[in-house]
Amino acid sequence: MSMRKIYRTIAKKYGVSPSEVRRDMDAAIAEAWNSDDSIIRAWQRHVPHRGEIPSAAEVISYAAKKVTEKNKE
Repeated sequence: MSMRKIYRTIAKKYGVSPSEVRRDMDAAIAEAWNSDDSIIRAWQRHVPHRGEIPSAAEVISYAAKKVTEKNKE
């Protein structure tokens, strides 16, 4: 499923625009990235990202990969 479709699906479910979904996801990721929580910090080291903070697409891709790996076990 494309990121565009993911954003549209979530947006439709909550009655907002896809750009709002992406913006809010990016804001939540940025907030979490500044966390002092040791569990969150440990998880962050595993998320591949190009910039200083991962995009929503990078986090979703990482999470989807982990779910797929877990389902294969």
